Amino acid sequence: MASLQRIVAATSSAAIRLAAFVFLRWIPGHHFVPLVFTSLVVYLSSITSLTWGSQPRTRQTNKSQTDKNSRKPVADPAQTGDSVFKTLLGGLPHAKSRWLTYTTVVINIVLTLLCFDFLTRGYLFYPNDDISFSRIGHVSSTTANLVFREPDTAHLPVTVSYQETEENSGSWYEQGMVYSLDNSTDFTVAVTLDNLKPSTSYRYSLSNNRSGTFITSPRPKSPEASRLSFVTSSCLKPNFPYNILSHPLRVPGIEQMTDVLAKLPKLLRPAFMLFLGDFIYIDVPYRFGSSMSHYRSEYRRIYSSPSWSYGSAENRAIDLPWLHTLDDHEIENDWSQGNKTSPYPEAADPFIHYHVAANPPIPSTPFAEPHNVTYFSFTNGPASFFMLDTRTYRTEPAQEHSTILGHAQLQSLLTYISTPEQPGIHWKIVSSSVPFTKNWHVGTTDTWGGFMNERRTVFEAMWRAERDLGVRIILLSGDRHEFGATRFPDPALNLPSNELQPNSPGLGLHEFSVGPLSMFYLPIRTYRQTDNEDVTVKYAPQGNSKFGIIDIVDDLEDVDPSAEAPVPVRSSVLTYSLYVDGAAVWKYRLSVPLDQDPVVHASLSDSAKASRLPSGRVLEDNIPELGLGIAIGAAVGRVPELAKWALGKSQDVYFDLLERLQKAERLS
Repeated sequence: MASLQRIVAATSSAAIRLAAFVFLRWIPGHHFVPLVFTSLVVYLSSITSLTWGSQPRTRQTNKSQTDKNSRKPVADPAQTGDSVFKTLLGGLPHAKSRWLTYTTVVINIVLTLLCFDFLTRGYLFYPNDDISFSRIGHVSSTTANLVFREPDTAHLPVTVSYQETEENSGSWYEQGMVYSLDNSTDFTVAVTLDNLKPSTSYRYSLSNNRSGTFITSPRPKSPEASRLSFVTSSCLKPNFPYNILSHPLRVPGIEQMTDVLAKLPKLLRPAFMLFLGDFIYIDVPYRFGSSMSHYRSEYRRIYSSPSWSYGSAENRAIDLPWLHTLDDHEIENDWSQGNKTSPYPEAADPFIHYHVAANPPIPSTPFAEPHNVTYFSFTNGPASFFMLDTRTYRTEPAQEHSTILGHAQLQSLLTYISTPEQPGIHWKIVSSSVPFTKNWHVGTTDTWGGFMNERRTVFEAMWRAERDLGVRIILLSGDRHEFGATRFPDPALNLPSNELQPNSPGLGLHEFSVGPLSMFYLPIRTYRQTDNEDVTVKYAPQGNSKFGIIDIVDDLEDVDPSAEAPVPVRSSVLTYSLYVDGAAVWKYRLSVPLDQDPVVHASLSDSAKASRLPSGRVLEDNIPELGLGIAIGAAVGRVPELAKWALGKSQDVYFDLLERLQKAERLS
């Protein structure tokens, strides 16, 4: 029978190895940090006792006999059952070989050191107080927002200049000079380049040797305004999955995205990145503090990543305009305590200086004081955008009067949805840091699933707008480290059950939720359709790097491909392409007819006539549906739901039995 010390040694060794694997390659959760280090202390104590504590203590008079005894095993191998396999994999000492014992001990120590390296190398050795960088944010047809950081006063004042990239004269236009920068903004400043030409490529230059390029958006109603491409994702963490040979601030997902975009035809290059939250992870893998300086240092570390300059000079990620929304890991996990409670004020400071300063303008009707608004609206080509803030104004979820947007933002969103768009704009795109769908059954209350009354109000306004305004509304979200495409059919359509089946294209508001750009994913399947309100179109959980590319263009589209004689109609066509680990795996198409005549309308199905919008359709699908791993993951994903159901049933039985007993007692 194994001794207690051997059981402790084997258990602590298994804890180190399993926790280290999960921490470094699967999920860098903060719970694993104390588990690994505590397990190592327990393991070293028990292995020391087993290896040296049980040796004979009687004094040896014969030196040769002493040397001989020192090489003896502690116990008989036949009694302990020692083997090379058990020693190296189980972490137990070997009775015959000290070398094997030392090797298995070193394995556990090295695994712990790797965890320590992942945890601290970036934090300790890359505070990057002296980082200098520049980036482009929102770009309109005549302006471009530029943010840069310069902590070295020797480079002040900083002159900001720009020129058209195709000009051969070499003439530069000076936008202005920045004379002072200080710690109040972490040495950052935002500058707006103006008087620019639409659909024109520019380069900017700063006198501190920072430079970059950008392209202005097309002039509204111009022929170029019928096309738009952009990329969207969420969630990134440097050097994950962990690689000891990698730079601690390298972001593999950014580099994969850069490679993909560089291969696209010039016409399909995205105009911007719509990044939907969790740009930093202040609490993953471990929160070192909650002060403003801690939050600022996380932004500096991300912007110090070598991945921003990865690839050729013409395709750097830092030259792609990035637009940002706020989510919980930029504050605290599952944050719902408002914008006054600490650490929100400390977290909001760098988010405002690094991101909000370069974001699009606030809505024209914000229903709040402009300086308190952190939701944004803009137009680019054939689409208008409303970027929601689902963290700053939310209250506790799953309550009678819970709000995820707050009154002012909700009214601003409803006004945006109900307002007719200018000619040439056929899409309203609403972005949220968390998914609208309630099909995710773990952490549901942290999404719109915890605010169902407000979701219903928003959806009713969207369905009404699609019926009355001749536009199509698309929902974009992130947060879940998985991809889920969901549609929300308008109840007024009274769709038959065959058009509400899971994993089917069709009618309805469409949501595309994607992430992470570079982070962990869960092999446990937690997304599934449970009713006819949220209809699954596609679910793809695998992949440490996932992003979507949205391309909108005028084209001929069969408005009802299922008809016996499909009729091509000039339409604004949106194609969503999902990329997983650098490869395109799924494509989906939606359209808005632009010149639908009575003959074409008569050829549509009844549901298509009622909606005035054609059904979505899958163009490409390379995502596996079946497999043992997927089946196991789906089964494990249902454990929390089944446990909740069992607990509810147990409570029902208990209270029913109690009521029966009380009734019997009253009768007696």
